[in-house]
Amino acid sequence: MNCHIQSFLQKLAVEKNYSEHTLLNYRLDLEEFFLFLSHDDVKAVDYPVLRRFLAHLRAKDLKPRSVARKLSSLRSFFKYLQREGVIEKNPAALLQTPKLDKTLPHFMTEQDAVRLMEAPAGDTLSDRRDKAIVETLYSAGIRVSELVGMSVTDVDLISNVIKVFGKGKKERIVPMGEKACAALTDYLAARGSEAKAIFLNKSGGRLTARSVRNIINKHITRQSVAQKVHPHMLRHSFATHMLDHGADLRCVQELLGHVNLSTTQIYTHLTTDRLRQVYAKAHPRA
Repeated sequence: MNCHIQSFLQKLAVEKNYSEHTLLNYRLDLEEFFLFLSHDDVKAVDYPVLRRFLAHLRAKDLKPRSVARKLSSLRSFFKYLQREGVIEKNPAALLQTPKLDKTLPHFMTEQDAVRLMEAPAGDTLSDRRDKAIVETLYSAGIRVSELVGMSVTDVDLISNVIKVFGKGKKERIVPMGEKACAALTDYLAARGSEAKAIFLNKSGGRLTARSVRNIINKHITRQSVAQKVHPHMLRHSFATHMLDHGADLRCVQELLGHVNLSTTQIYTHLTTDRLRQVYAKAHPRA
């Protein structure tokens, strides 16, 4: 690996507390660029070279969001090299990000959310675990990475709160509903393990995000829910349903762990669309 890439990633890991997943994306993006470049001389990179790389990406029919992420990686990398004195000018400073379509996040109806919560209804250990998983995701609105990273010491089932570590390993305290706490209590009592992690696989190891996705797909299939549901949709549903029932936007922002309020405001568009639909159906002169 290019020595500059290595030092750049180390800086992101130490100073920004970026997750392994984020660091991997940065590394893959930069390695792809240097593979295109066919040499490691960062000082020889100029704006025309980056424009040719952009054309190369577009020729691969990548989605605009994927291209934007790769360009963002390059901008951050060359900004770092300029700050460190490796290069005099940042050749990526003038790169323009492709225009992105604004896509609203998909969410479940409240009825479908309830059906999913009730899907793991058996008495087996895996059913108890699965119920605790879906209840926690929907009740707390946490990311799947935050869920699988939870340890037993992060849960306070007396105060009904959990401690989660979000992006950049930022810590926040999130409340949970009684049903989620009851499901977690039931699972922890039944599993009979002293493992540090809360959610375990059959081998007793920490569950992965992919495993959680497979678990949810299994129960969605059982319930014959029409929507294609992914774990992050439970987080979208949490935010949308909270706002639908009158929750304050800044409160939802804190619960989700969003740094910027603008990130949370996308859910207000969803609730506005819902209001328009209800109005159109209910008002006699709509």
